[in-house]
Formats: sequence, C-alpha cells, structure tokens
Amino acid sequence: MPPPRIALIHATPLAVAPIQSAFQRLWPQAHRMNLLDDSLSADLAAAGRLTEAMVRRFEDLARYAQGTGCDAILFTCSAFGPAIEAAARATGLPTLKPNEAMFEQALARHQPGRTLQLGLVATFQASLPSMSAELERLARDRGVPVAIRPVFVPEAMDDLARGDAADHHRKISDAAHALRDCDAVMLAQFSMAAARTETQAHLACPVLSSPDCAVQALMQKMSDA
Repeated sequence: MPPPRIALIHATPLAVAPIQSAFQRLWPQAHRMNLLDDSLSADLAAAGRLTEAMVRRFEDLARYAQGTGCDAILFTCSAFGPAIEAAARATGLPTLKPNEAMFEQALARHQPGRTLQLGLVATFQASLPSMSAELERLARDRGVPVAIRPVFVPEAMDDLARGDAADHHRKISDAAHALRDCDAVMLAQFSMAAARTETQAHLACPVLSSPDCAVQALMQKMSDA
C-alpha cells in the first residue's frame, strides 16, 4: 500500500515549518501537500467572528484537496473549529482540527475528584474564544470538570513574522509563567511549537504543542480507517 497523501491547510505561513518538522520526525513516509490562504486569519480578525462566507471557503479548500487525491486533511489554523467541522462533512475524508489531539492529551491528565486546571496560551487573540469553547465541549463530552485559563501574548506573532524567534519564545515563556500552578499548559498556535522547550524549562507541569500531537493522532486515525 502506498504511503497516504495528506493535505495540510494553513491560514498563516508561520504554521508551515512547525508541522513539516513534526511530520519529518514522526511520519516521514507520508506524502504532504500544502494549501495556504493567508487572508483567512486577517479576515477573521476584521470580522470579529466566523462568517458563513469563511465556512464556505474552508469547504472549498477541503474539496480542492480531495480533488488532488488526498487521503486525509489536517488543518493547522486554530481559530476556525466550526468551519473545519463543516469541511469534514463536505468531503467525508478523515479530517483533524489542529488542537483536537492536544486537547485530548491535556484532558487525559484529569484525576478523579479534582477539577483539571488547564492553561491555554495564544499569540493570535481571535483563536482564544473558539478554542476555549471547543475544549469545554470536549471536556463535557468526556465528563471532565475543567477550568481553562486563557492567556494572550501580544506582539509575539509579529516577532516571529519578522524572524525574531528569540523574542517570540521569550514572550511566550514569560506569559506562561502565570500558569505555573496548572496541570498542563497548551500552546494554541502551530507557530508556537518552537517555543515549547524554553517554556517547559520554566514550568513543572507539561507544556503541550499542537503539531506533534496532531501528527501522532492522524497516524492513528489513518491506521484505524
């Protein structure tokens, strides 16, 4: 059986390198194709909400990927959960939201009789409401009581876009320090993955990033298909 062909659909070019690195380390056999619409994040920030037109764009991107012969789709854009769900329905392909697997790993840390304390750090502010709601729904489905503490890191994404990774990583690590008493801290954007090591060095709880979790989950999803 030939290796699967995986579509990686991005809303920012900053997400491309982290997910490519994760695939290279964890699943190099998979054939990857990349689709980028870098206006999606700007349009979401301008509209302040996910519109029907944006949802249709996600469905169109997924259908295009399906038309190229892809076997599965991984979206790397973290603020578009309902649109990704619509895209999955439109194609019927195995489809993974960017943070789905990371959320599952975080919820697995729950201990009976306790409310799970989870930190969620983001460099794209518009992603926090939808991601928090998605995590809360998943926690309810799993019967896990959870308290989510969202933290926005201003200017860090701009630092990374300018090529200043050191400042990007430092700002994320500094912001995450406020979450040091959490059971786990999650880095919301794929583009934050390279900051995980520095952030983890300052926290006792696990720091989770989306790309590695997503690749591992997609491997499992494809093997079960």
